[in-house]
Amino acid sequence: MHYSGTMNLLGLGWAICASYVVGVRAGSVPLDLTPYFDNQAFGTYPGEAAFDILGQSYPATTYDNDTDLLYTSRTGITYNRPRYIGNATADNTICSGQAITLPEPSSYYAVSLLHSSDVRKKTVLGNVTFTYTDNTTSVTELRSEPWWAFLAINRGEIIYPSFYTENSTNFNTSHIYEFETGLVPGKQLSAITLPNTTNTTTGRIHVFAISLWENDVENSVLGVGVQSVRPTQKWVTKGQEKAQVVEVIVNNAGSECIHGEGLEVSLKGDNFSAIEAGRIKRLCPGDQKRVNVPVLGNGTSNIEATISYGGNNITQTFENIEIGLTDWTLDPTNLARHESPQWFDDAKFGIFIHWGIYSVPAWGNSTPHESYAEWFWWYTTHQAADKSGFTDYRLRTFGPDLNYDDFIANFTASSYDPKEWVDLIADTGAKYFVLTTKHHEGFTLFDAHNTTNRSSLHYGPKQDILSSLFTAAKTYHPSLKRGTYFSLPEWFNPSWGPYGFSQYDRPDSTTHPGIIARNPYTNETEPYTGWIPVDDFIDDVMVPQMDILAYEYESDIMWCDAGAANGTAEFASRWWNWARDNDRDVTVNSRCGTAEVNDFDTPEYATFATPQRQKWESNQGVDPYSYGYNRATLDEEYMNATTVLHTLIDMISKNGNLLLNIGPRADGSIPDAVTHNLREAGTWIHQHSEAIFNTTYWFQKAEYIDEKVNVRFTQTDDAFYILGLEEVVDGKLVVEAPLPILEGDRVVLLGGDEASELEWSFSGERLEIVFDEQLSGLRRDCWGLKIEYRA
Repeated sequence: MHYSGTMNLLGLGWAICASYVVGVRAGSVPLDLTPYFDNQAFGTYPGEAAFDILGQSYPATTYDNDTDLLYTSRTGITYNRPRYIGNATADNTICSGQAITLPEPSSYYAVSLLHSSDVRKKTVLGNVTFTYTDNTTSVTELRSEPWWAFLAINRGEIIYPSFYTENSTNFNTSHIYEFETGLVPGKQLSAITLPNTTNTTTGRIHVFAISLWENDVENSVLGVGVQSVRPTQKWVTKGQEKAQVVEVIVNNAGSECIHGEGLEVSLKGDNFSAIEAGRIKRLCPGDQKRVNVPVLGNGTSNIEATISYGGNNITQTFENIEIGLTDWTLDPTNLARHESPQWFDDAKFGIFIHWGIYSVPAWGNSTPHESYAEWFWWYTTHQAADKSGFTDYRLRTFGPDLNYDDFIANFTASSYDPKEWVDLIADTGAKYFVLTTKHHEGFTLFDAHNTTNRSSLHYGPKQDILSSLFTAAKTYHPSLKRGTYFSLPEWFNPSWGPYGFSQYDRPDSTTHPGIIARNPYTNETEPYTGWIPVDDFIDDVMVPQMDILAYEYESDIMWCDAGAANGTAEFASRWWNWARDNDRDVTVNSRCGTAEVNDFDTPEYATFATPQRQKWESNQGVDPYSYGYNRATLDEEYMNATTVLHTLIDMISKNGNLLLNIGPRADGSIPDAVTHNLREAGTWIHQHSEAIFNTTYWFQKAEYIDEKVNVRFTQTDDAFYILGLEEVVDGKLVVEAPLPILEGDRVVLLGGDEASELEWSFSGERLEIVFDEQLSGLRRDCWGLKIEYRA
């Protein structure tokens, strides 16, 4: 059987696919949405289109032939390409509850959408409803991110290099996102009802394209087939060589569970050889899994993907697939192919540490009036934005003559014990940590050489904080990955001045002005201790400091913040080439100011309701709303162990990691309430590690919640896990979901007696388990079940 493939030809000025050349199975059925279009998103000049109420729009692109009018995503889904259709011609749909009737109802496997929302910093949620010919429905949540953001925290499936304002061009990137969801297996889809999101203040969801994935049951193994074959730039070491990881997405659109020995996925073609086949032990109807196949080779090839199961084989051909690990360059398309390493995907849990001069005043008010304590200097010099009373507190507590840098003398680190810190991190169960090596105040906790003397080596602690912490980790907990938070700009460094910015044109806007701060009471300029004048901040401070962290300190994660003008592309291309040559797998977060250099998204104090295909990591403090130590926070206000566990479990079920922050005091001590709660959570995490680490999300559903049950799901190739966030009511658990459980499987309660199996029944997508005394002695507000595949 033969399936065609396409290549995405991309370049500057074109829509940059955050993507990869992928083989495309001809199972995509793009819907014609033109009868529903009611908004023009693309323009050829400023003011021509009005995607949002400000008269802003995506930049129009030009396509030379009919092939370009189709767009293929990195997941192998083909859409009618979002594009400029003509002046005063609508090209997208604002979701207002429209019911899109399918021309021909059919048993489709999944639905995918290209979408975005139109208000900055507003994530818009809405339910998509699917109606079947038997008049039943299923519902899924669509979470739509803003089409552009100053920090480019979320990377879209399609990235444009700019956007138009009403009267100019803005060179921040703009984005369109992809969403895919499964349908009820075996049912005939007849209509799709879009969300109702028409509020221009809270944001509207725009849909550009919808594509259905058509079942191919007759010509596959029990309805199982390959959706896409995607050569990644990930690698695994095989002998003396680095083998490229090719990701294969496999769907089960049939009516039977693949089980027992499972299925094998093998790849064959010119210019490469597969090192080994991929395997999937269980794949039930309506489910989707990814399998990685390592290959060696280089060049363009037609790839035959063969699925083998129970003596049956089905081969699908994907044309013109480019195989080979490539050098990293400055080309945006090339950079966009980098993604989070497997170790990061598997790590799930990290500890963030905010420590700096701000740890001396250590104040951000108390909930519900709390703001980030680490922004103490900025708030006290930007009174229009000071909603929490920083300015008044500084005056009352320290008087009018104190300057911010006077706090440096009390940043002593006198109780700082790096071994105690890494021991705590290991006790929590975290697999990595990230230290604020330089926050926006510009004070570095590492040896920045001749870029600045504003550092912990010259002032305050008079020591290299980062070196001692990394050394302790290497010595006592070598498996911990080590990351470095790094603010690209510095609020008040005058060398940053040419690149200074305000996010909004209003007095209370966040700014990184690059202008010496003024004492808010005397109006005198405040010192910027340790500043070294340079010719250019990016070339002489920013990039050299990033290089120091990457090469000298051997950071595993470059965790940038504040985006803006940057040298990230040049830095990342060099670092990624060096890392691969030195057998190191490193990663960059989404706040380095260059959208294509984004391995994972970084929402803040936030989670999702559905699994996200793009890897993400939510960061938040154990403090209710601060990263730096806040003396106004009471012990009982810190996240307790239950909240830590529930937050972690929720995020990992949706393809996320949790980066949980602690804020040490100025002397380096950590509040007892924080250490106690983290260690308590860590005990549970260690006992349930198999359900957390090295797992992945479930394609069909991340959570099941009703009036008695609140659970999340994770899985490995050998087992499926149910993680409960509430106490089991009346000793009985009922979960109604198409769980991949078969007669003969073994169900056990994690953390208890592994030899004791639980009695269970499963019928009509209803799992019922009755607990007797199994929960005795275990945590009741957080528990885990393992479904071990034995059938």
